[in-house]
Amino acid sequence: MAEEPRRSVVRRLLSVLATFDAATPTQSLTEIAARTDLPLPTAHRFLAELTTGGWLERLPDGRYRVGLRLWKLGTLAPSYRNLRELALPYMQDLHTATRENIQLAVLDGGTALCVENINSVRSVPTRTRIGGRLPLHATGVGKVLLAAAGVDLLTTLSEKGLRRFTRYTIIEPGRLSRTLDTVRDEQVAFSREEMTLGACSVASPVTTDAGAVVAAVSIVAHSSVDIDRLAFAVRTAASGISRQTKLL
Repeated sequence: MAEEPRRSVVRRLLSVLATFDAATPTQSLTEIAARTDLPLPTAHRFLAELTTGGWLERLPDGRYRVGLRLWKLGTLAPSYRNLRELALPYMQDLHTATRENIQLAVLDGGTALCVENINSVRSVPTRTRIGGRLPLHATGVGKVLLAAAGVDLLTTLSEKGLRRFTRYTIIEPGRLSRTLDTVRDEQVAFSREEMTLGACSVASPVTTDAGAVVAAVSIVAHSSVDIDRLAFAVRTAASGISRQTKLL
């Protein structure tokens, strides 16, 4: 009989984690309590336990999202693990050729989730870590993923309000939509000091045989670097990874 309460607690903890998905990457305490039918005090206690353990993260606005520990566990799933393993040799070649920071990201709800990166001591300092999230409208990888996601996601993000990170961040929906049209046409996206002053990025999509975008690979460099000349290199790397996606 003593085992049943413990199993019940485990089921309820898992029910909290199960409320997070692509449509709801962040949630408030009241939203989680409503979706799990848990009393607010119980939901708060469970969230505190999960946050302390690193399974969830509490954001400055009080909302919760999946934590790095849970993300690392998720990367053991074959699809993520295979993508990272297939991409890493091409990312290493790109790093060797450019001596810049290299990132691989996938779409996760309303953000770009970094699943692999290579940092360069010679390039611009970056705080992006594996498991970290990047805004879709202000980064190279984000624009690639947002361009592929379609109009509905752009509309949703625009209605919530696009954050201005620097004076160069594009927050006007119409202007951003036109930028994404160019990304789709040219298969390359640029971010020129839109996320961080002094830093820029250029990214290209990783696609399946059917043309579906599954990830984006990018170079992040100092804003003084001519990133237009890096576009060919990142497109070549993305093309090489794309040829391997049939193995996923």
